[in-house]
Amino acid sequence: MTPTNAELVRVFGRIGLLSFGGPAAQISLMHQELVDRRPWLDEQAYLRALSLCMLLPGPEAMQLATYAGWRLRGVTGGLIAGSLFVLPGAFVIAVLVGFYAAFGNLPLVQAGFLGVKATVIVIVLQALRNLSRKALTDTQHRAIAGLGFFAIFALNLTFPLIILAAAIWGYATFTGEAKTADVPPAPKVNGMFRTAAIWLVLWLGPLLALTLSGLKLLSDLGWFFARLAVVTFGGAYAVLAYMTQTVVDKYQWVSTDQMIDALGLAETTPGPLILVTQFVAMLTGQISGGAPLAIAAGAVALWATFVPCFLWIFLAAPYLDQLATRPRLSAALHGITAAVVGVILNLSVWFSLNVLFHNIPQQSWGPLSIPWPDPTSLNPTALILTLVAAVLIFKLKFGMATTLAIMAVIGTGIHFL
Repeated sequence: MTPTNAELVRVFGRIGLLSFGGPAAQISLMHQELVDRRPWLDEQAYLRALSLCMLLPGPEAMQLATYAGWRLRGVTGGLIAGSLFVLPGAFVIAVLVGFYAAFGNLPLVQAGFLGVKATVIVIVLQALRNLSRKALTDTQHRAIAGLGFFAIFALNLTFPLIILAAAIWGYATFTGEAKTADVPPAPKVNGMFRTAAIWLVLWLGPLLALTLSGLKLLSDLGWFFARLAVVTFGGAYAVLAYMTQTVVDKYQWVSTDQMIDALGLAETTPGPLILVTQFVAMLTGQISGGAPLAIAAGAVALWATFVPCFLWIFLAAPYLDQLATRPRLSAALHGITAAVVGVILNLSVWFSLNVLFHNIPQQSWGPLSIPWPDPTSLNPTALILTLVAAVLIFKLKFGMATTLAIMAVIGTGIHFL
């Protein structure tokens, strides 16, 4: 059964509005809508598509939606499905940035955000636990995770370098055999080059125009988020440390506290968590030039972050059956995923230190540089809130959005006390 474009709009609009809870929940929701409730995709096609999306940089759930739309209605269907997966959350993020810019510095609001920040620590720990169970299946991958953590935490190596090394290691150490039975013929190469050329121009052309126009802030934002889009393996948590390194330390667009607030608020919206890029860009624009610049910065971030998702899918989707016969690619991905566990552990440590302590000097020994918190600067309120959030999520099994709301209320209540 081939749906009409109107049916795609209705179904993927519903998916976009209900896609809370991170990629696992979003992938499950799409499975219900596209495989269980409607005969649009069969089980095997859905699982092959999911495997492809996990091989690609970018938010896998958004790319899975784009693939499903492409499979059903071609490029038009892919654009409908991918866009509707992102736009509801982007609208909510824009509203939250306006609220944050207007009221974020009030003591009462800051108290509520302390509860949100404490919850973010636990949410990242939960993501770390879930991913490590799937990714660290043997000693080699546990070693990759440990080396990934050490490289970014103590040596301050960049995330792209770490995932490149992990991918090369996984690819080079693969010892299995490629699948040769029933390999379908590859599509024509000319079509691939034409697709790549069109989408590269669409993606990078506006960023080049910003550079030539002299709009430095918008240009810097666009090129940074475009680079980020190429290395976003393993989900938003994996690149947040790299993103923070750049937007807080290098460009100083936002503060560490604002970065943590951005992630906490992005957790409350539908759509991919990588929409945190839009929040950071809009807040940067708001600080630098008010609401008009904030809107422009948000649009630039959305363009730079999500247009490449269409590029990857429209390039790779026709080759899906071919890619399924290349297990070395899966081995490279497994290496990346193992390194991502170490990177997310670093992110967890970074969040925890910045929420729980007021003073975190760096201790250096030769090439090593490690944050070493001052024990006397511990924030006991933040510690209590983190423990409460851990009980709600790990013990009582509360959902992410529910826990964030409860913790914001508790943080506000402690302020009154």
